[in-house]
Amino acid sequence: MPAPSPWLLWALLSAVFAALTAIFAKTGLQQLDSDYATLLRTLVIVPVLFAVVMATGKWRNPAELPVRPLAFLVLSGLATGASWFCYFRALKSGDASRVAPVDKLSVVLVAIFAFLFLGERLPAQGWAGVCLIACGVVLIAWKT
Repeated sequence: MPAPSPWLLWALLSAVFAALTAIFAKTGLQQLDSDYATLLRTLVIVPVLFAVVMATGKWRNPAELPVRPLAFLVLSGLATGASWFCYFRALKSGDASRVAPVDKLSVVLVAIFAFLFLGERLPAQGWAGVCLIACGVVLIAWKT
C-alpha cells in the first residue's frame, strides 16, 4: 500500500484540530462574550504563526509581495475573520455537536465555488460525496 499523500495527512490533522477547536471554544465561551473570545483566539494565533514563519526562515516583507496574491490573501483573511465571528456566535448559543457539522457545509460550498471560479472538476464519485455531506448537514441541523 502506497504512503498517503502529504496533503491528506495535513488535512486529517486539520480536521482533528478543528474538532478540538469546537470543543475548547464551546467550553471557553461559557463565561465570555463570543466576540471577545474570537479576539482572544486571534491574539493567540498571530504570535504562534509569526514564530513558525520566523523559525522556518519563511519571512518576507509584505510590501514586496505581488499585489494580486496579497489582495487575495487580505480577502481570505477577511473571510476567515467573518467565519470565526459567526462560528463563535453560533457556538455560544448552539450545541457544538450541531454547530460544527453545519459549519462544515463549507465543504459543499468549496466544491461548488472551486468548480465555478477555479475550473476544478470532481468526478461523479466526488460529487456524490459532496451531496452526502450536504444531506448529513441537513439531518444534523434539522431539529425535530
